[in-house]
Amino acid sequence: MSARPHILVAGAGLAGLAAARALTVEGARVTVIDARERVGGRVWTIREGFTGGQHAEGGADLIESEQAAVMSLARELKLTLVPILKDGFGFYGMGAKGRRSVETGSRQLGRLFAPFWREVEQYRRLEGRWHSPIAQAFARESVAEYLTRTGASAAVVARFRSLRGFFLADPEDLSMIALLDFLATDGFGGDGRTFRIRGGNDQLATRMADALPTRVRLRTVLRRVEHRDDGVIATVEDRSGHHAVSADALIVAMPATAVRDVVFAPGLPDPQRDAIATLKYGGATRVLLQFQSRFWVRRGRPRAFGSDLSTGAVWDGNEQQRGRGGILSLLAGGRASDELVMILNMEGAAGVAERLRWMGPLSALVASHVVRWNDDPWVGGGYAYFDPEFDPRGRDLLARPFGRICFAGEHTSVRWQGYMNGAIESGRRAAAEARLLTAMV
Repeated sequence: MSARPHILVAGAGLAGLAAARALTVEGARVTVIDARERVGGRVWTIREGFTGGQHAEGGADLIESEQAAVMSLARELKLTLVPILKDGFGFYGMGAKGRRSVETGSRQLGRLFAPFWREVEQYRRLEGRWHSPIAQAFARESVAEYLTRTGASAAVVARFRSLRGFFLADPEDLSMIALLDFLATDGFGGDGRTFRIRGGNDQLATRMADALPTRVRLRTVLRRVEHRDDGVIATVEDRSGHHAVSADALIVAMPATAVRDVVFAPGLPDPQRDAIATLKYGGATRVLLQFQSRFWVRRGRPRAFGSDLSTGAVWDGNEQQRGRGGILSLLAGGRASDELVMILNMEGAAGVAERLRWMGPLSALVASHVVRWNDDPWVGGGYAYFDPEFDPRGRDLLARPFGRICFAGEHTSVRWQGYMNGAIESGRRAAAEARLLTAMV
């Protein structure tokens, strides 16, 4: 083996770039490939089309103060974290009296999740082990089935449906084990502070990529992996054809949906292959609406709301930027993703804006941009979620190395699945595994 092992990293999102960054620091020779024409994956800042030099996030947006990996990476890259959404999230939807209204305050979440605490305590006794019979029982029941079984009111169901902008899955599609796992790790806890990167979240990716000794090979797709005891031979495809890349180890930092199209020889173990094949990715349609003025800003009221409407969750998409105008960011998750696309097809962005009058008297719509992650060929959804059909024993297998192949990505994270933080942590973990597999000291 060479003194400087060669590691191939497939995927130039935050996971792959974090892995490449860590390996480079350790002295490895790293080659990074990505199928897209840009780095960043689902971290994508939209700058074109908006007036006044404004921009907004088309993908991953909010950074929470307890997300240590992304916070520390931003500081390493000398990026500025700007506090946003200081009043937290509110809710717009059906209330206990059967009328739609705006609700604010953190107490609503406490009341919403109070009936689950017995199950949460039972889940905590598992200590994160998804192989137990208790985990199997939780995993087979959907949140909707649980709400029906416990006689939840229509107002409670509406609030849980509003969380599809967070989980990217409706209550009918989300497994109870996913909800309990989130609550057991204090998912809505922390100190409530939220941030963005000044100038765009995509700088997390571009600065990592620019710091690598070798440029990322874009528009390059991983097609086949032949692995042996002493390394791998990957077949990649770019615009000039198919090429073989030999490496001492491989880090697959791609969504599970893209990993399914890669041929492994010999094949992955059946349970691991099945886990990758059955993992679902939530529907996600992001609509960015730029208005002439920030009509939604009111003293003492949040700038962010969950909702059970087809328009999904909505929040101020660029409050940290100057200018009289502003951008609202809408994220329709789960089944709302298709519902929002229907509105767009029939009524356009103006029709979507009309459905936001509950936020205040509309100002003129200046520009709009739509990102439909469902149609993205390299992911096919927003991020991963666990449905009742997913075997919980497969969760650990999503991240388990096989030979000299390591796996990274938000879907492999335990604590921060679905977040930028989870992607970064998983990349660093995969880098450490690759170092050990190639006997790096």
